[in-house]
Amino acid sequence: MVRAILSFFGAIFSWFVTATFFIALTVGAIFWMYSRDLPGHETLAQYTPKTISRIYSGEGMLIDEFAQERRIFVPIEEIPDQIKQAFISAEDKNFFSHPGYDVRGIVGAAYEAVASRGASVRGASTITQQVMKNFLLSSDRSVERKVKEVILASRLERTLSKNQILELYLNEIFLGQNSFGVAAAAQTYFNKSLSELEPHEAAMLAAMPQAPGRYHPVRAKERVTERRNYVLREMWQNGFIDEATYEAEAKLPLRSVQNGDFPSAHSQMPPRDYFTDEIRRQLSREFGEDEFFGGGLTIRATVDPELQSAAADALREALEQYDRGRGVWRGTGEELPPEALATEAAWRGALWETRVPRDIPGWHPAVVLALDGGRARIGIEGIEEDGDGHWIPAEDVQWARRLDRETGRLRDRARVAGDLVDIGEVVMVRAMIRDSDGGFIRWTLRQVPEVQGGFMAMDVNTGRVMAMQGGFSYQSSVFNRATQAQRQPGSSFKPFVYAAALDNNYTPATIVVDEPIRLNTPAGLWEPRNAGGRHYGPTPLRTGIEMSRNLMTIRIAQDIGMEIVADYAERFGVYDNLRPFLANALGAQETTLFKMVAAYAMFANGGERVEPTLVDRVQDRRGRTVYRHDRRVCETCGQQALPAGRGPVIDSNRERVMDAVTAYQLTSMMEGVVKRGSGSGVNLPVPIAGKTGTTNDAKDVWFIGYSSNIVAGCYLGYDQPRTLGANAYGGTLCVPVFNAFMREAIKEYGGSEFKVPPGGFWVKIDRVTGQRLSDDASGPNVIAEYFREGSDPDWMSPYIVSGFGDGPVVLPWEAGADSRASTSITTSTGQQRVIPRRTDFGTMSSGGLY
Repeated sequence: MVRAILSFFGAIFSWFVTATFFIALTVGAIFWMYSRDLPGHETLAQYTPKTISRIYSGEGMLIDEFAQERRIFVPIEEIPDQIKQAFISAEDKNFFSHPGYDVRGIVGAAYEAVASRGASVRGASTITQQVMKNFLLSSDRSVERKVKEVILASRLERTLSKNQILELYLNEIFLGQNSFGVAAAAQTYFNKSLSELEPHEAAMLAAMPQAPGRYHPVRAKERVTERRNYVLREMWQNGFIDEATYEAEAKLPLRSVQNGDFPSAHSQMPPRDYFTDEIRRQLSREFGEDEFFGGGLTIRATVDPELQSAAADALREALEQYDRGRGVWRGTGEELPPEALATEAAWRGALWETRVPRDIPGWHPAVVLALDGGRARIGIEGIEEDGDGHWIPAEDVQWARRLDRETGRLRDRARVAGDLVDIGEVVMVRAMIRDSDGGFIRWTLRQVPEVQGGFMAMDVNTGRVMAMQGGFSYQSSVFNRATQAQRQPGSSFKPFVYAAALDNNYTPATIVVDEPIRLNTPAGLWEPRNAGGRHYGPTPLRTGIEMSRNLMTIRIAQDIGMEIVADYAERFGVYDNLRPFLANALGAQETTLFKMVAAYAMFANGGERVEPTLVDRVQDRRGRTVYRHDRRVCETCGQQALPAGRGPVIDSNRERVMDAVTAYQLTSMMEGVVKRGSGSGVNLPVPIAGKTGTTNDAKDVWFIGYSSNIVAGCYLGYDQPRTLGANAYGGTLCVPVFNAFMREAIKEYGGSEFKVPPGGFWVKIDRVTGQRLSDDASGPNVIAEYFREGSDPDWMSPYIVSGFGDGPVVLPWEAGADSRASTSITTSTGQQRVIPRRTDFGTMSSGGLY
């Protein structure tokens, strides 16, 4: 009997051992099979979740964010204990004791599922497993995924510490409202930092992982409140808070940004603009899109917010002024259906859905609700209705003719509001106010101009871009015309021709023949002209750039060779490959405003290379600097105290791209452009040098100018180039933009006389004739020119530039330029020309491609 019993239990034990062995073997085989293609320890240790990249101004103000997943990375040591305790209580109370998976939790969840016959199914994933679930990029409920989770969780526990795993989890977890990680969620729901959260707010965040898609703080307020209070109770039972705190916090109402209890974090940021979008474009190219959008970069931008605003305002004013001068009303092209106008709530909701720009200061989207006599009643987004409503009077529309979008024809000039707008039409409006006291006058119609342009300003010594505006409105067109638009620079390119000439034995007093040119080209006969259609005979080099003489520029380029001009243009970065055609000496080949402004900065700083940048510094998610623009060396910054009145000594260690004397000579001549030439509209309290540009048929107009420390440039033109009109010049359209911006810039940065480099001497000359004068000479035509040492010209027999062969040329002073009567001279082509007592500068315009 005993033997039979022992035999029975022996068989049972044998079967149990065998079954256990096979079960273990099967489980082992399953784990081995699923673990073969999983990442190893090294990959897990390097795993970092995608994190939001943030852009700050120089003053540390957050101005933009970019992310595929909106996440702000916070190191574990900076996450408050109550945040950690809330999530551990809600998700994994045994986190610090289990090996990555919780056997008791898994058994308990399985028993509950079986007992309820599937009616109650709860997860048993630990925090470590949840990290791995996200790592696997799969949330499907399958045995395979669970097995992989357990394998990876156990590997992760052997690779990282508990705090490192918790850091990954708290920075990675999705918490609804497009927020990943606790820091982003705290900002999204409460507009607070983690250290500012109260216990009930931390508990609400910890409540979200269970069902982030369904736990909306407004639509599911009761459900979220119940879950929040559960987390608070768990925190109390786990000893993280006392009972009194639990009871007090659980009684508090659920408050959130979504419910209107806190202002939105995004409402405190400026709208995205061309500057930050250009940073995105450049850094995505430099670091790669994955790193930029997911690397958690902290980017310190060079932008000056006040100057950026001034640049945008100045460009917008010029574009709008030109557009309104054309007298064509195009509107927004948006309309609301009649049923959307039935109630105020209906039209406000429908108006909010329309795609119209909302980033123009002072402008508001509106909809035409009714026409009454000559007026139009409007409903304005964000503006409450008053007793009589808001109206557009008849006198506000009489400047324009409506453009029929279907036929392209213009209607008669409007007399009443109904001639310009229809009921249901979406328009843009602005409040007209009195200049004297800022009092409201009336609402006035506005429209985004069809003409566009770009503006950019930068520090001439560091290359820091202070302001950049790529068009009228970023929300109406994201195309950045400061960096992306390829346009003909026209006469604004001429300084590079003159720079090449000054470095090749020319002086500011060199005489250049200003006479007609006829050239046979593969495209036919080319006859370039000066802007006014006139020519003036032999003329000093200075006058050629001040008056933007096209014929002189071509002769200079022919004389020194277009290959040299191309080399200079490429050295300054204006072009990557300038084709050596004479027409390109007049700015026929396209380039960008960004490149032109950066090149002019090298004139301003004395000829040293400067690389433009929109970014001062980039740090990774751990705060390590991965890029810094300014690499200059401060030689005296290590001293405890500097001598009185002495600033730090900075070694610029920059490449020299042109001779310092050449840079000053060119700057001096471009000061003449501003004082007497095509840029004479510049009116600023500090010395300014610059050059205008107007292309063929005035399709593009330019002005680029600089003070001793800031260079700024502007261009205006249609995106599909066409003429701006007979009266469009760089001096009339772009100079006002430059003036408006620089007036604000000078308030902060000032300006001084341009620095005169060593290596030269001063000679007084007659700027009209180029003749040398005595040192005590004075008068309106007397100017002191700076000559390079060793370049003293032969004043009795000067070098005369024709560029197209030699011939007898009568010098201006030999032709009797000081006599009152006009004088007939023989030009280098053998033709007879009459020159007046003085060149008639008043007939000249800004030059260009003619």
